[in-house]
Amino acid sequence: MEPGDSALKHSVTIEDRGKIVINCVDDVESFNDEKAVVYTSMGTMVIRGSDFKVHSLNVDDGRLVIEGTIDNVEYMDDASDTADSGGFFGKLFR
Repeated sequence: MEPGDSALKHSVTIEDRGKIVINCVDDVESFNDEKAVVYTSMGTMVIRGSDFKVHSLNVDDGRLVIEGTIDNVEYMDDASDTADSGGFFGKLFR
């Protein structure tokens, strides 16, 4: 595929806070029923919520589908931020 193909564009779709579909996933660092840390073409993404289950993961297409209650989705600047660092004060005193 050539750069600029629509298949290479990163996208995130959340359906009724119960399902998230992420395209251009490179790797899944960690996953449990409350948190997923995912490497994407646009950076590290952290998804938080409850009752998470991987509905599908296709590494060839870079597509991940998670079902459960989605409470928060954020992109991290670097991998060190993915650990629970204690929020603002944890980052301040690192």
